[in-house]
Amino acid sequence: MADLTTDFVGIKSPNPFWLASAPPTDKEYNVRRAFEAGWGGVVWKTLGEAGPPVVNVNGPRYGAIWGADRRLLGLNNIELITDRPLEVNLREIKSVKRDYPDRAVVVSLMVPCEEEAWKAILPLVEETGADGVELNFGCPHGMSERGMGSAVGQVPEYIEMVTRWVKQNTRMPCIVKLTPNITDIRKPAAAAHAGGADAVSLINTINSITSVNLDSFAPEPTIDGKGAHGGYCGPAVKPIALNMVAEIARTPEMANLPISGIGGVTTWRDAAEFMALGAGNVQVCTAAMTYGFKIVQEMISGLSQYMDEKGMTSTSELVRRAVPNLSDWQNLNLNYIAKAKIDEDLCIKCGRCYAACEDTSHQAIAMSDDRVFSVKDEECVACNLCVNVCPVENCITMEAMAPGSTDPRTGKTVQATPADWTTHPNNPATRAAE
Repeated sequence: MADLTTDFVGIKSPNPFWLASAPPTDKEYNVRRAFEAGWGGVVWKTLGEAGPPVVNVNGPRYGAIWGADRRLLGLNNIELITDRPLEVNLREIKSVKRDYPDRAVVVSLMVPCEEEAWKAILPLVEETGADGVELNFGCPHGMSERGMGSAVGQVPEYIEMVTRWVKQNTRMPCIVKLTPNITDIRKPAAAAHAGGADAVSLINTINSITSVNLDSFAPEPTIDGKGAHGGYCGPAVKPIALNMVAEIARTPEMANLPISGIGGVTTWRDAAEFMALGAGNVQVCTAAMTYGFKIVQEMISGLSQYMDEKGMTSTSELVRRAVPNLSDWQNLNLNYIAKAKIDEDLCIKCGRCYAACEDTSHQAIAMSDDRVFSVKDEECVACNLCVNVCPVENCITMEAMAPGSTDPRTGKTVQATPADWTTHPNNPATRAAE
């Protein structure tokens, strides 16, 4: 049976599923419930320096984007870091770590960009027995206006400087949380690496406005007639997060920099994709806020079953498996040719593929008078649009053409591909062997 135990920069946890620094990790009660449900670790909601408390709005804090079935696709969050006293948080962190020594407890921190402020808070966190700290350089609202959060995360020189301060003043592993609100994620990652960070985590939330109320003409969520930009998270941001994780993982200078993947992880499959692209573990927020803490049980069982099926005994065998296959467009094999194929037995004759291809693509799907749909190989460029708009899974597939065959669209002979055709899944001999 697959062993899901992870060792992330020396921080051990029974599985790679951690709760991200966010409302679900704001206090002891929540974290205890999370650990009882099975989460391998938590990143405690961001703490600030002692002094006047942070004040959050007493009104709606979330905007939302839904799918057609009312499934939550994304949340816009305008909540700031913890508004609970520092000493209360520290006391609760110590209590939780004492009672759950096998779980990872990492503390997210955000204080002014001053060395003395970091020197003051780090010993207090150490005294709790926490396993590490995560530097929040990503908060896109509220705190950034105060010279913290993404205001630091968007300046590589500041990232390196603060990371170096932290490494010089604590024994704890240091994870740097990166903002996606930047052009090239590799630059802040490299700065964290240069500053001595033990790992990076990404992505933090994306600057966003999810909607505008067309009666009051204010962005939502609306507070007394006004709205503000917030941080966007949830399934909708996963593609952006995957790309940024992969960009760091495939950069040679940071090939050994551990990554904690964040952004839209809702299922075990999401987690496996992050890990295959370089993440050593994943952090989850929106899924827990949508479905409750017990969703981790499905993640654990699903990942375990997948790894068993693949013959993997450790999560380390999954990490970075997809990185060698990530390339740039100019390096893709232009000799590879595929065609769409429609399974008429599965087709429900909705016509979406025909409408999409006829109106917006290559007019490569024919429709008979009795609504039977077929592919015109001489027009098909295998763009995959028909597959993506079809509501029936596996009704339309892309079939690779065998080397030596003639492409009816161009008349050219299909050349051999880098992947050996003898083992290609579309080779009839391969299918017969299976």
